[in-house]
Formats: sequence, C-alpha cells, structure tokens
Amino acid sequence: MESIQIVETITALFTQHWFQTLEIVAVVFGVLSVWYAQKEDIKVFPFGIVNVLIFVYIFIATQLYANAGINVVYFITNVYGWYNWSRTNEDQESLQISRNTNKQNILWFLFALVLYGAIVLILRAAHQDNPTYLNSILPWIDGMNSSFFLIATILMTMKKIENWWFWIAGNILSIPIFFSQGHYYVSLQYAIFLVIAIMGLRGWNKTWTERKAI
Repeated sequence: MESIQIVETITALFTQHWFQTLEIVAVVFGVLSVWYAQKEDIKVFPFGIVNVLIFVYIFIATQLYANAGINVVYFITNVYGWYNWSRTNEDQESLQISRNTNKQNILWFLFALVLYGAIVLILRAAHQDNPTYLNSILPWIDGMNSSFFLIATILMTMKKIENWWFWIAGNILSIPIFFSQGHYYVSLQYAIFLVIAIMGLRGWNKTWTERKAI
C-alpha cells in the first residue's frame, strides 16, 4: 500500500509540474504573439496558434471542455488571420489598418452581447455538476471576457483598431479570474497583455493616422 501511495504522490507531483511548465510555455508564446500584434507583424498568428493549442490540451486534460472549445475557436481565427494578413489585392497591397464605422461598432457590440449570452449558457451547462461555480459570478465574468476575446480576435484578423479596446477589456477581467483559480502564470500573462494592448492601441492609431495623411 505504501508503494502505491508513493507512486500516486509522484504521479500527482509530476502532473502538477507538467501543467505548470506548459502554462509557462503557453504564456511565453502568448506574450510574443501579442507583442508582434502591436507591431503589426504577421508572426502574431503562428505564435498565437501554439499558445491556444497548448491551452486546448491543458483544458481537455483538466476536463474544462467549454474553455477548450473556446480555444479551438481562437485557433480557427488565428489560422484565418494568418491567411488574411498574408494575402494581397490586385495592386499587390497587403491588408491595412482601418477603423470601424459607428454603425459597424454598434453591430459588433450587439454581436458581443449575443456571444456573451451563448457562452454563459455553454459554461453553465458544462459546469452543471459544480454548484459552487453555478452559484458564483464566475460564469457571467467568464462569458463576458470570452466574448470580448472572440470579438477582439476576429477584429484583429481584419486589422481593425477597435480590436485593442476589446483586448483591453478582456485582459482587465481575466487577471483576477485566473488568479482566483490558481493559474498565476496565466494571470501574469494577462497583466502583460494589458500593457501591450495599450501600446498596440496607441501604435495602431498612430500608424492609421500617418497613412491617412499620405
């Protein structure tokens, strides 16, 4: 019995350290992805793909299937973004930074509300055996920041400046969420993301203004 307990203890410790190591690796790739994004560098997408695939694995391994599903969507948008940023038009010009119209901003906000409701329903269904989670505000906060990130990712693939506002809002929400769940490296990642997102907003605004003046 003692030998079995020792093996189980070693296995548990290895699993814990394995996931912590993966989180650190994912954080590094995530930070690099956002760093390249604010530089308007297409390497944002390959680094982003590695980041989300690691989290898909972690969430599936820890049975957080709703979170894994959301990261699969991030994977798809990263692949599309890589394609969209790399293609050129008839004049051999690549995709340029642009702004939404007021009407487009309203439509994206309404879309975010619909996503929010859908994600909350998915999260509550996925955690129906966890009354502590269901009776807390976590499903509502998780749903909100996930909808922000999905909209931000889609707008990023289109090089819309407004993507940074959604990143900033989602990062602000994510820092305390992941910290409270014990994912300290991930929480640190979002704190770094927040700083880079603010830099990205300023940088893209400057680039858009300069190109518009030409």
